Amino acid sequence: MSDAPANPFDGDGDFFVLVNAEGQHSLWPGFAAVPEGWTTAHGPCARQDALDWITEHWTDLAPAAR
Repeated sequence: MSDAPANPFDGDGDFFVLVNAEGQHSLWPGFAAVPEGWTTAHGPCARQDALDWITEHWTDLAPAAR
């Protein structure tokens, strides 16, 4: 039986903050490849540090105007 959390966005591993072209942010587990269309904005770091960074830097939740 595995000790890994059922949800990869939970747990104590390294995390990244990703940003897409619309300025939207995402918490991302460090073991997973960055998906196409997203870039790393912060990390690797602890999950809570990533969440704090998102809260501080993503203040407008609306997608960027095209």
